[in-house]
Amino acid sequence: MPQFTHTPQEQPQETLTDRRSLTIGLPACQSPSERRFPLTPEAAAELTERGFRIKMEAGATAAINYTDNQYMRAGVSVGTRSEALGCDIVIHLAPLEAADVRKMRRGSMLLTLLKPQNQHADAIKELLKRHVISIALDLIEDSGGCTPFADILAEIDGRASVAMASSLLADATRGKGILLGGVAGIIPCEVLVIGSGIAACAAARSAMGLGATVRMYDNDVYSLRRASQELGPWVITSTLHPHTLENALRAADVVVVTPTSEPFSAGSELTSVMKRGVLAFDLSSDSGKAFPAMTPVDLADALAVRESASLRERICFVHAGCAVARTAAMALSNTLITLMSSIVSCEGVSNALKLLPGMQKATYTFFGRIVNPQVAKATGMRSVDISIYLTLS
Repeated sequence: MPQFTHTPQEQPQETLTDRRSLTIGLPACQSPSERRFPLTPEAAAELTERGFRIKMEAGATAAINYTDNQYMRAGVSVGTRSEALGCDIVIHLAPLEAADVRKMRRGSMLLTLLKPQNQHADAIKELLKRHVISIALDLIEDSGGCTPFADILAEIDGRASVAMASSLLADATRGKGILLGGVAGIIPCEVLVIGSGIAACAAARSAMGLGATVRMYDNDVYSLRRASQELGPWVITSTLHPHTLENALRAADVVVVTPTSEPFSAGSELTSVMKRGVLAFDLSSDSGKAFPAMTPVDLADALAVRESASLRERICFVHAGCAVARTAAMALSNTLITLMSSIVSCEGVSNALKLLPGMQKATYTFFGRIVNPQVAKATGMRSVDISIYLTLS
């Protein structure tokens, strides 16, 4: 009778490595002007699969209509604010308060949006004291010189402003009860867009898609030409000539102000010629300064529109992207996954700053020094060149 022998087969075996997995902290954003959140549960699950450990403050995602349980199912540890702030990498879109910075781990990394006008000197001093590497997401550049975080948020701002305007104009109780695009036999609304960048083109494209008449004004003729080529002949372009601008403001039902080379501001005289019930959206970096004579309404506040003055008055809306915070979370998630993969492939934050010039340009505090002139000016401190420290480290 033949004898059968068993041949041993190779089996996978877990091995231990000296490399510790990086932790990502997601504290709730307590700023009244920021409702957006950086990661969706799907993105958190993907980062967890790639070896990251994520800690989130309980209730942090209420503004984007996700529950703690959805993140827990994605492998996220839900706990206290202190636990989220004590991670290797902390992601918080608004500038942190000094009390929160004190809870951060020494030498950790903070990913945030720059917003120099909102930076507080006491918080910056704490970042320097704890040697935190602070990186402005909106300044990060890719290999092609583009700013993926800033660009996607600008596009969302532009589209959200027109979507909100269309909804508010159609409100028969508090608005005018009209369609943005009109119908056969009815003249459509006029939308005036100041600027010709990504946010401006996104707003113009959305308005034209709804059938509105769109005018785009900017003093950068080359940028206007690129926008006109992208949007087609249906958008009317012009430089910011005072007479033509006044006529456009007088006829506009919706005005969207986006970043321009020189900040746009309409004083009380220009504001007075605008229609009653005009809807203005200020998407510039210094929100609310475009129409100082108008009543400001912050769309980061979910109840802002309902509790504001009658929409038949002249109102300036700010933080339009916060009105669609969940869309912003999805867009940010896609870009953050790519960023985190780059940091891991460089084997550390310091190496990432050396190997990725686009991240180096976005850094504003580095191991106890301010390395961004805008932040230094806003806080009354002095900045130094980061390349000096990266060469020595």
